[in-house]
Amino acid sequence: MSDRRQSSSGGPLRLFTPGAVVIIFALVMTACIVGIVVWKALEAKTSTLARGNTDIQNLAHSLAEHAAHTIQAADITLTGMVSLLAYRDPLPERFNKYLAEAVATLPQLREIGVLDVDGEWQYSSLPETPHHNNADRKYFIFHRDTPGKALRISESFQSRLTGRPTILLTKRIEHQDGNFAGVLVAAVDSDYFNGFYRMFQLGPDGGITLIRSDGTVLIRWPLSDATADLSKTDLFTKHLKLSSVGAYKIVSPFDGIAKYFGYEETPKYPVVVTVAMSEDWLLAGWMTTLRTDALVAGVLLCVIVLLAAVLSSQFRFRIRTERRLRDSESRYRLLANNIADIIILIDARGILRFVSHSVEPVLGLRAQDLIGTSCFNLVHPDDVAAVQAASARLGDPGAVSTVAFRIPRVDGSLAWVEVNFKRASDNDDAARTEFVGVLRDVTERKRMEDKLNLLNRRLTQLAATDGLTGLTNRRSFDSFLRREYEACERISVLLFDIDNFKGYNDSYGHQAGDRCLQAVARVIGDATSDISGLSARYGGEEFAVVLPNTSEDAALKAAESIRLTVRALGILNVAASRGYVTISAGVAARTPATLDETALVGEADTALYEAKRLGRNRSVVYSAIDLRYVDAASIQPDPPGPAGQQEPMRQPIDLTAK
Repeated sequence: MSDRRQSSSGGPLRLFTPGAVVIIFALVMTACIVGIVVWKALEAKTSTLARGNTDIQNLAHSLAEHAAHTIQAADITLTGMVSLLAYRDPLPERFNKYLAEAVATLPQLREIGVLDVDGEWQYSSLPETPHHNNADRKYFIFHRDTPGKALRISESFQSRLTGRPTILLTKRIEHQDGNFAGVLVAAVDSDYFNGFYRMFQLGPDGGITLIRSDGTVLIRWPLSDATADLSKTDLFTKHLKLSSVGAYKIVSPFDGIAKYFGYEETPKYPVVVTVAMSEDWLLAGWMTTLRTDALVAGVLLCVIVLLAAVLSSQFRFRIRTERRLRDSESRYRLLANNIADIIILIDARGILRFVSHSVEPVLGLRAQDLIGTSCFNLVHPDDVAAVQAASARLGDPGAVSTVAFRIPRVDGSLAWVEVNFKRASDNDDAARTEFVGVLRDVTERKRMEDKLNLLNRRLTQLAATDGLTGLTNRRSFDSFLRREYEACERISVLLFDIDNFKGYNDSYGHQAGDRCLQAVARVIGDATSDISGLSARYGGEEFAVVLPNTSEDAALKAAESIRLTVRALGILNVAASRGYVTISAGVAARTPATLDETALVGEADTALYEAKRLGRNRSVVYSAIDLRYVDAASIQPDPPGPAGQQEPMRQPIDLTAK
């Protein structure tokens, strides 16, 4: 009856078997990892799009300012000419020269000319005054029929003189009595704006549009239909009526692609500038990070599944063993519950008085051969001290001591066992005190622990290393700097930046750029390999070095040595004025005024910025800024580069060569 009640009451507990616990643990960990990855991805996407939207608005504002200043400069010039022509008729030769000089001072203007009341060319900045009639042009008809001196911006059209897309800035010329006296014309090539817009990286589907306030497209970059009418779009029917500045998401009327769109209307002239970037371009970096996070999450999930499988296997093995023990001799229930373990009884002198028969399958030894011998004969010589220390902790009744040690097997291998010692009785006579020990074979567990520890050390090493250059990564650099800053009164930080590296990547490609980073990293790593300093990749093409117990002068010498070694590599770089890869260095040493390690890095960064500002390929000490500038000449000769300087260096290296 009691057995049935016990079995019945234990029924619900079977839901929480070790296997079920392992499964629940694996599912919970999986859900946590997936949830964190999804949450991080959504947060990063929102942040990326918000940052991109802000960048688009800022660019639209800058381009609107550029367009307004371009038109305003021409407007001021044309206004002065209109005032002059209202009172006199200058000689063609002198006035044509004046117009040519005005065009030379305004790069946005291709030519300036004056049309008389019949549309014939009266004056021109061109070497030869054109002879065709422009009385049929819309701008001429507008000024002829519309009084007023306001500047008119024409639509884009093909010039009769050059055949190129052209925008005209025109003003009406009047006699003193207000009658129509002609039109002053200034021609702006569309290529002027296209050349400026080409400098911005907007992605393959991005674009910049210059639009007249009536919806007529003046400039569209990249080149497309520059005569489109956008007056019916939401920009003109809704958004510009609400605000002259804004941003929203659209489907482009030019290519039908969903884009993030920013616009701004200039306050002085009827011109609107728009900037559009595709969502795919804005999220390109986010997608790269997402793939990395997904890969890391996948690895973690695989590790969790593997650990769950190992634990489940161990639990199943233990359950099977316990089942076999329960089926063993009922007369010795206590021993039956631990039959897989080795039971020993030891007297106060350490002599074995009892050894269970389980010693034979575990260690290959016979129990009767061990009884009467010292227990320390079983222990590996290197572990005897640990076992003696564990036995010394058993002075108090009820005390339990656990220790793991090695036992040689008969076949020569070593078995790891874990033993729990406990006093077998509360006898006051120390000479008659006995101790019971339960030994468990943990060889497999120890092997797995060693393998897991090795894996953890490997993962820790990988987490602290930059995958491309092999140097320490940013996180490990920050930890090292924080620790050394607290420990050292003297400490210096060097920051290096590869000069013109973006141009190098653009000229040779990113694979060559990676090899360039690796070459520079080797130089920096070699420079600190035999000292207590730490070299790290700080980010992108930037590197950092921490030099504990190093003065400012010694740090500067180290920076210069690294800089000259990199320069001596002779890696070609057509994007650099010197023709090869160089680096700039910023040096900062701790002083009483330095607040913390972050401020020290900031000082080195300020010095690096100053080195860049002074022309690159030099080292600048933070303490010398605004007092003296330190370059190679103050330490050792600074051999000039290929651009006319004499410098001993290796044969130039082209990292693009396969």
